[in-house]
Amino acid sequence: MFRNVEIALASLYVTTTGVLIAGIYYVHQVLGVEQWGIIAFLSLIMTLMVGGILAKIAITPLREHFYHLERFSKETLHELNLPINTITANVQMLRKSHSDEKSLKRLERIEIAAEMLKERYNELDYMIKKQSERERIEQFDLSEVIEERLVFLRSLYPSVTWDISVASYAVNCDRIGLGKVIDNLIENGVKYSPKNPIITITLQENTVNICDNGIGMDEITLMHIYDRYYQSDSTMAGYGIGLNLVKRYCDRYGIALHISSHINEGTCVKLEFKKRGIVNG
Repeated sequence: MFRNVEIALASLYVTTTGVLIAGIYYVHQVLGVEQWGIIAFLSLIMTLMVGGILAKIAITPLREHFYHLERFSKETLHELNLPINTITANVQMLRKSHSDEKSLKRLERIEIAAEMLKERYNELDYMIKKQSERERIEQFDLSEVIEERLVFLRSLYPSVTWDISVASYAVNCDRIGLGKVIDNLIENGVKYSPKNPIITITLQENTVNICDNGIGMDEITLMHIYDRYYQSDSTMAGYGIGLNLVKRYCDRYGIALHISSHINEGTCVKLEFKKRGIVNG
């Protein structure tokens, strides 16, 4: 597909150059125009007209390709929603017929895995919609978003000790995207922490701090954490777009992102929102 586009663009370049030369010859020799300024102007007009037509022809296959790719992505994503919901519903039914601790533990793992898949589904759904629709920028209380995400994450990670201290603070940005950012930061803290992790979340004025007591990161890892699909430990499950999504979102809305980490001590992520254009709640 892209090879054909390259050939089409090369043909467009050669053809446009040929039209320009032919236009100069036609205006000068056939029409008898002697002033080179007029010759150049008329030749340029002819070239732009022909070039515009050829450019449209060359770009059409690429446009069709992306249209079909977007349509396929949406259809596939829609079809993934059904099996995820089916797994969740069947787990809830099986819980009623199993009472032994071993079976319940297995069902809990399946349910957690299904919830994780659902979260990844929501992330992909958000990214696809973001490509085709305008972001919904609104004013909302940042503390409410944090509390909303904690409702889900507390059920997902019952072994985590949560130390939460958040105050109201109003921001103007994409609410759903910010929820994904918070999810990624907290999930990374849990994933790279010991069996009994402690996650500390504070919100004071325009600054959010999310800290853990995990394994920490060295300087080399810190250099690569924004790479898409990067994992510092290959034995652990990946979290897709991860910090790459966080970084792009922060850049989009002018949020200062700072990460500090020490081996065997933990990691702390700070999100600092710009005070300009942000109203205290």
